[in-house]
Amino acid sequence: MKRYLNFIGGEFVPPASNGFMSVINPATEEVISEVPESSAEDVRMAADAAFSAKKEWGRLPPNERAVYLRELASLIRENLDSLAGIITEELGKTYASSKFDVLRGAEFIEYAAEWARRLEGEVVPTDSRSETMLILKQPWGVVAGIIPWNAPIMSMGRKVGPALITGNTIVVKPSSTTPNNAFEFAKLVQQAGIPKGVVNVLSGNGSIVGRELVQNPRVSFVTMTGSVEAGQDIVRNSAENLTKVSLELGGKAPAIVMDDADLGVAVDCVMKSRFFASAGAVCVAAERLYVHEKVKDEFLDRLIDEIKKIKVGDPMQPDVDMGPVSSKSLLSKISGMVGRAMDEGARTIIGGKRPAHLAKGFFYEPTILSGCRRNAEIMRKEIFGPVFLFSTFKTLDEAIELANDCEYGLASSIYTRSISSMMRALNELEAGETYVNRAHGSTLQGYHAGWKKSGIGGDDGKHGIAEYMQTHVAYIQTQ
Repeated sequence: MKRYLNFIGGEFVPPASNGFMSVINPATEEVISEVPESSAEDVRMAADAAFSAKKEWGRLPPNERAVYLRELASLIRENLDSLAGIITEELGKTYASSKFDVLRGAEFIEYAAEWARRLEGEVVPTDSRSETMLILKQPWGVVAGIIPWNAPIMSMGRKVGPALITGNTIVVKPSSTTPNNAFEFAKLVQQAGIPKGVVNVLSGNGSIVGRELVQNPRVSFVTMTGSVEAGQDIVRNSAENLTKVSLELGGKAPAIVMDDADLGVAVDCVMKSRFFASAGAVCVAAERLYVHEKVKDEFLDRLIDEIKKIKVGDPMQPDVDMGPVSSKSLLSKISGMVGRAMDEGARTIIGGKRPAHLAKGFFYEPTILSGCRRNAEIMRKEIFGPVFLFSTFKTLDEAIELANDCEYGLASSIYTRSISSMMRALNELEAGETYVNRAHGSTLQGYHAGWKKSGIGGDDGKHGIAEYMQTHVAYIQTQ
């Protein structure tokens, strides 16, 4: 069994005091590794290492920093198969989905490297003949990157790439559910020759490691992808130092299917958005289906036919479409939410239980529920599992009202041939992203950010890169 060590100051070191914790394979329920259960002392060591490295790293011209990033991305690609295998083993997503995750992580790092000669400030006219004003964009210093379990290498690239190209150093805390890939990533950081202390990785419980990172006075910026509850905890703990935060939190994405939609496209897109990556555990995944009553029967028949084709099982097998959910606690949450909804009158159209043919593992069937009360828990809170909530509507006004009746506002979609309906949705849906006749999923050059309780700040594209820089205004008197 593997035993990993923290990566601090360019070296792999054992935890200072708390020992190790186990990582479980969700498909077999077997222990596959041990990782450090880091203490506050370990966090301080990592923050100190990043702080010591930030001055020299920040002085490097961006094009020189980009050389390191390109080498790191190249190494990730070279180790695609092994990294994907590790992710599948600890997370349970299919091997094909894990490969996509790894490649996406490399792409995020390469994309960040492309910004080396695009990081710009401004020259601003002033009110004096003898004065010049410069708006400089400079690194925050030490970044804390808190990584989710559902897309770990992709999220690592999404945070490490922008942090490093803009001159910051970083301390990464992976999820305690899926930490193995982060330590393998750290080996590639070391192999790429990135200077010591620029990237640090340590594992542990969020209540200790995450909190200490956020409260550490040497950390200037916290970027986190995770749950609303974790984000609220970060905001509370960042208050003492007024630390800058960027939070990409939960979602409960609505998908509106109009009566003029191409139903084949709509079914294909919502299927891709729900079941084929991490068993529905994707923050932008379509979760609430609002289907026009004129096409509800045909849409539902097509959707059920496609769901019946999904093969659930060992995620390492090439013919398997969906593996387990990531943990026993998540399985319990999903089962509990579905059970309570059914107690309140919801109806299971398909699924709604653990697969009978799988004795071990945290598996749950692809599920459709209908008849859920509008204010039911399952309609208000993120499920993060392979469950669709099916409802109907009569008018676009009604559909938009239903879609917006939610504390989340990360992603949304509409399926229609009408430009008028599309523009109404784009102007009125309360979400950071809206997909039109397309599966849910952001791009490198977009901006991935939520409204409402789905987040503060965001990732990706030029706006995401800008999150990693602070503004310094210079007033230069020339006479």
